[in-house]
Amino acid sequence: MQVAVVDYKGGNVQSVLFALERLGVSATLTADPAVLRQADRVLFPGEGEASSAMHALRASGLDLVLPTLTQPFLGICLGMQLLGRRSAEGGGTALLDLLPFAVERFAPAPGIKVPHMGWNTLHRAQGPLFEGLAADAHVYFVHSYAAPVGTYTLAEAHHPAAFSAAVQHGNFYGVQFHVEKSGPAGARILQNFLNL
Repeated sequence: MQVAVVDYKGGNVQSVLFALERLGVSATLTADPAVLRQADRVLFPGEGEASSAMHALRASGLDLVLPTLTQPFLGICLGMQLLGRRSAEGGGTALLDLLPFAVERFAPAPGIKVPHMGWNTLHRAQGPLFEGLAADAHVYFVHSYAAPVGTYTLAEAHHPAAFSAAVQHGNFYGVQFHVEKSGPAGARILQNFLNL
């Protein structure tokens, strides 16, 4: 199986590559459209800020390539957010427009810290990404912005209100949490993605 990890000079790439290695998969870190199109699976990890990430994607032409991919595609953390239409981050940023959501900053609330950082429980997880996972699986989050719950939502988490922890549209999947930092639950989700 050929697995490609999108290289747009964003953070968190090495930990995703190591997580794949632990599953016995050697992935290619690439920004080459031909390699991305030929891969059996594509992962799109992200850490950082939406406007900078979109600027990097546009500069490399990947903003035009990624939406045309037809194989299973997994956006991780910021990589999931970038699948939406718009983000409030950076004063308002147009995204890849693959899923019909707008990304908003968590609203301040008493006793609620932003960024949302640490372990949280998945709720209403459904679909093949979550096959074999415990109903109360815990995964690791680090983010200040989130997508609302909608028809595209595969799983949700709360901080304190519900938000999309995982999404899907066609071959495009996204997880707001870090699969590569989520222990056995994250490894299972990553393996389930590779098995799609």
